[in-house]
Parts: sequence; structure tokens; C-alpha cells
Amino acid sequence: MSIPRFKSYLSLFAAVLMLGQVVTAQAEALPDFTNLVEQASPAVVNISTTQKLPDRGVADSQMPDLEGLPPMFREFFERNMPRGGPKAPQRGDRQREAQSLGSGFIISADGYVLTNNHVIADADEIIVRLSDRSELKAKLVGTDPRTDVALLKIDGKNLPTVKLGDSDKLKVGEWVLAIGSPFGFDHSVTKGIVSAKGRTLPNDAYVPFIQTDVAINPGNSGGPLFNMAGEVVGINSQIFTRSGGFMGLSFAIPIDVALDVSDQLKKDGKVSRGWLGVVIQEVNKDLAESFGLERPAGALVAQVLDDGPAAKGGLQVGDVILSMNGQPIVMSADLPHLVGGLKAGAKANLEVVREGKRRTLDVTVGAMPDDDQTLGAGAKAQAEQSSNRLGVSVADLTADQKKALELKGGVVIKEVQDGPAALIGLQPGDVITHLNNQAIESSKQFADIAKGLPKNRSVSMRVLRQGRASFITFKLAE
Repeated sequence: MSIPRFKSYLSLFAAVLMLGQVVTAQAEALPDFTNLVEQASPAVVNISTTQKLPDRGVADSQMPDLEGLPPMFREFFERNMPRGGPKAPQRGDRQREAQSLGSGFIISADGYVLTNNHVIADADEIIVRLSDRSELKAKLVGTDPRTDVALLKIDGKNLPTVKLGDSDKLKVGEWVLAIGSPFGFDHSVTKGIVSAKGRTLPNDAYVPFIQTDVAINPGNSGGPLFNMAGEVVGINSQIFTRSGGFMGLSFAIPIDVALDVSDQLKKDGKVSRGWLGVVIQEVNKDLAESFGLERPAGALVAQVLDDGPAAKGGLQVGDVILSMNGQPIVMSADLPHLVGGLKAGAKANLEVVREGKRRTLDVTVGAMPDDDQTLGAGAKAQAEQSSNRLGVSVADLTADQKKALELKGGVVIKEVQDGPAALIGLQPGDVITHLNNQAIESSKQFADIAKGLPKNRSVSMRVLRQGRASFITFKLAE
């Protein structure tokens, strides 16, 4: 063999050897979940519930509208409330049973179990199945629908427990693992990474969700989310899906939030959280410009409830809250997370922007009411006046309307014509309380302010619709 050919073979061998080392190194870099699963699985439980329902004849006539439900819940109801079947209900049979499945995990050796509220909601009987397949009836200690957390208690001693972690220390991109019972398959293990933190979902203002790409399906709800140290950092709660199954978007309740809730449920049987008594909205680019902010950030106060903590502390409609107790409010959803974590009576130092100037307010946080407070709706108005520039006809509010809406001023829209008002979605019956950062006292004042609005610059308007207030922006062309 010639020397050049020998060198060529030697180079090829070295390249193959190097490639093998790279592949081996990559394989070794992938996480090994085996020890974690072995240690954590015994404390993960399957939860089944039984609910007594009317017979199918009655159920069919009272079948709820499932269209608005999340797919995973819609699938559950469709499965457990079928229309008809192979056997017709017998005369006199007035009850049947619906069953559901979920997951949970044991947090104390004497039998306290955490799960989701929606897993056990309206259940007449709750059964917890342990890893050794033994089944125990569970007592419901308490639930908190706002965070979707429920605390159960089973009788037992020296039960296996999970290790509890710190969800605040989680980092985006970190490996995480879920154990649960998707579709009833006990102790199924799925893995992924943390996709984002502090996510706010519709109707879940008090939970800064952990977003992951861990495969979660119906039955995983209530199960634990582990970090690589084998510590629970969250409770798997929701998925975003168009198919009813996993699509790469899973959401977990941070364990810090869940433990605070469970401690209160264990001690008091209910959860109390801080409350300011305001309605807020996001600050977009146009609103930031109209309020003189350098960038879109903060929580814009669209509504202040009379006699609430915010009103007593001097907070006003149009204030933009930039921070609370030194913690910045980047997105408006950051504020409910921070306020909800405080107890009634706690002090909240708020940095706000009002009329282009920064100031600080000290507000004493109140306790959140059991029922959401809303403002009443108005009746018909009189004394119509038109503003052709905006394309909207308005009228003064009557004394009764002001009292019902708890307003000192404002105008009600009687008619929307072609123009800016129609383009931004205003409707008859909407109440306008502020225009271009000025409070509206009468229809005449509204018309005067409308005439002087600047052109080609974002202008803000506060609108009250069906008791809910929000700021919107628009621009008037040349």
C-alpha cells in the first residue's frame, strides 16, 4: 500500500472516530429521567370522581351548550352525557352516575393531596388510587376556583410524598417532566422544557402560569410538574388546543401559588387575596403616546370602584400604574398577580403616571369580595347633541343614570354615523366619560373637546359598555 493511500485511510478513520465521539457526547448531554421517575412516581395518584346526574331522558332535555367549553371539557361531557344509547332508561330510574379522571400528588405523609379544582368540581364521591393500586375515599378540604387548586385529605400514615420546589427559580429553557393519568393511563411520563413564565390566560388573572411544551392531555390535570432535581414546581392545569389533544402549549400553576392556596384552605377553609377595586387594561403603543409615556408599559386604570381601596388611596381613572412595591408592571396582567399575593391590610406603594407626571401613592389593600363587583347599566338619555367631527350623536346622562352607573359625568351615545366613531367600534348605549385625557361633564363639553382634537396623533377615549370601562385610541386624519 502506498503511503498517500495509507494516510487517506488514516484520515478517514480519524474522522469516523471523531464523529462517534461527538454523537456519544451528545447522547450523554441529554437528560436521564429514570431516577427522577423512580423516586417521584409513588407520590403521584390517580383521582376519579363520581357525580350523580338525572336520568338520560331528563339529561337530554337539559343538555348544556358545549360549544363554548374548552375542548378537553367538551370531550368529557360528550363522553359522559351521551344522547341515547344501546339501553333505554327504565321507568322510575331518576339518577345515573358520571365519572371523570384526573391526577394529583401527595404533599404530606398524613395524606394531604393537591389537584385541580376542575378535576373534583361538583363530585359526590372522590376516590384516590395510589401507586400500589389501593383506593381510598378522599375528603374535600377546600377549593379555590380562581386558581383552580383543590386540597384533598385521605387517611394514611407514612405515605410517600413529593419534594416541593421553588417555581420562582425556574428558568425558560429548563427541562421539566410531568407524571399523570392521560386518558386513564396511570403514571404516564412526558417531558419538555419551560417555554415561558408568568403567562396570563383568559379568566385567570390571579395565576402567573408556567408555559411548557410537555405533552399534557385530559387526565393529566392536577398532576405534578417536576424540575430535574425531582422537585414539584407546578400543577399541570390547562392546554391550548384546537383538536382536543396536545398541541405543544401546556400550562401549569406555579407551586408557590398552589402552596399558598393550600395553606389557607387547610387553615381557614377558604382563600383571601388582595384587592384594589380597579378595572385595568393593557397599554399599547397608541395609548402610551396619548398618555405621554416613553414606551408601552404599565396597567392603565379604566375604572375605579367607589369606596374601594384604590378610590380611598387616591387612584384615579387614567392613571397608569408603572410599579407596585418596587416591582415593575410591564404587562397589565402583572398587577393582579402582585396584588393577589398580598393580604388585606397590607400596604401597596404604587408609582403612577398622571397627566404626564410621575407620582407615588400609598394604598391599603382590601380583601377581594366573594362576587365580582360590576357597575350598573344605564337607561335612556335625553338632551341629544351631535358631534359631526367624530360621527357620533351623544346626550347628557340623567341623574338616575349617573346614580346607577356611579358616575359624576359623561355622555351616552345615541347614534353612530359614518366616521371615526364607527371605525373604532362605538355603539349606541356606550357611555363616554373621558376624551383626550379630559373628564366629560356634559354633551356641550364633549362637543367642544371634540372640535379641538389634534390631527394625526393618538387620542384616548374612555368608554363604559355594559358596566365595563376601557380606554381606546384613534387618530383623526387631516
